[in-house]
Amino acid sequence: MLKTQLLHPDILAIIARAGHHGKILIADGNYPASSTLGPNAKLVSLQLMPGVPTVTQVLQAILSTVPIDRANTMDYERSGQYALTEDPPVWPQFRQTIKAAGLKLELEPIEKWQFYKEVSTPDHILTIQTADQQRFANLLLTIGVRMD
Repeated sequence: MLKTQLLHPDILAIIARAGHHGKILIADGNYPASSTLGPNAKLVSLQLMPGVPTVTQVLQAILSTVPIDRANTMDYERSGQYALTEDPPVWPQFRQTIKAAGLKLELEPIEKWQFYKEVSTPDHILTIQTADQQRFANLLLTIGVRMD
């Protein structure tokens, strides 16, 4: 039996083949996952029903499995129909999950259109599409190096 919290066989296989600097996108339910895949990336759809699972739940499973060097969020819009006036409510959940995993990572926002470019690169290995309904709940993780 596996000791990791992550049990999904396809996700485990993709991560097992990845190396340092590989990028994993955990996408919310609104993200255009099929049209923003990098040339080497696989798409795993986990939408069971609205809100299940969430990006935070998938983050917890990923952090139990692989070292992460960097965590980038899609920065929120400050004008227009999707504008927010403060950080999305999901970001504190990300921070708490990262802290609970014993990591000292800061969330690093990337401007929305640049974020799409970041996940269309050859080092993007995996997009996990969740059913999270929260806005700006997309999280791009960069795999680190196992130190133990």
